[in-house]
Amino acid sequence: MAITERGDGQEARVRPGPEPEERRDQREPPLNHRPDDPPGGRADDLGDDRFDDHGEESAPERADGRAAALDGLLGDPRARRWLVRGAAAVAALAVGWVLVDLRAGFTLAVLAVIADVVRVTRKSSSVPAWQKSSAAERRTEKQLKALERRGYLVLHARAVPHDKDGVSDGRIDHLVIGPSGVYAIDSEKWDKRLPVRTLSHLKLFHGPVNKKDRLDEARWEAEQASKILAGRVGFEVPVQPSVAIYGPSIPWKVMRVRDVDVYAGNRARAYLRRRPKILTDIDVQRIFQAAEKALPPKYPV
Repeated sequence: MAITERGDGQEARVRPGPEPEERRDQREPPLNHRPDDPPGGRADDLGDDRFDDHGEESAPERADGRAAALDGLLGDPRARRWLVRGAAAVAALAVGWVLVDLRAGFTLAVLAVIADVVRVTRKSSSVPAWQKSSAAERRTEKQLKALERRGYLVLHARAVPHDKDGVSDGRIDHLVIGPSGVYAIDSEKWDKRLPVRTLSHLKLFHGPVNKKDRLDEARWEAEQASKILAGRVGFEVPVQPSVAIYGPSIPWKVMRVRDVDVYAGNRARAYLRRRPKILTDIDVQRIFQAAEKALPPKYPV
């Protein structure tokens, strides 16, 4: 309703009276209203318990978010490795502090981290199956990596296809392509307690065991790779097979037995380095690209 007032010589003016209660409710939003709230009230008015009285996520929701983040962190191998290092460093710090002083504790913590980094680095390999401390292949891989700056390219753990549909059991541990040629190197870990000897460049023995089958397998793998690569690049690609042996003492530098070069594993780099150059840089690249496509990884990632 409106109230009319009149004064002497003045026009009547209208002063608004109090609005009905129900109209004010329709026009004025509640004090705790937010623009994104659904019509008629806040989310918690509709029974949504994700939010507390202050419009923030409830404690269970926050806990679930933290748990998911922690699971993601623990699922990352590198992050998990650094968490272990951190725990070891804290333990070393505590021991040094209790037994000597704080400075000794910090020193032990740093040494613990360095020791773990060195240990993991020694086990690193581009082939997951070789990431163990006893893997002979990993030791050869490390030697060959140093030859990259000399123009050598290496493919590790490559399968030898025997037809267009399947992959044979043959595996070339290290296919090396460089200025001095192409090499198929197999790395072997043998019992160091048994001697290694040869007979007339035709037989290789490890203790009483004749390694003829192993040499024939290495030669067959190299021959197959040679045929495949020649068909890809359009010219002959000789592939020299060799076996790098770890464990027992090898009483020679390089011995060719059944057309396979045999030598101590720690001589793999020297075996390749001291050879004449027979391939151009362009040839090396062409053969490498052909091998990368024609010889699939034995252990697909």
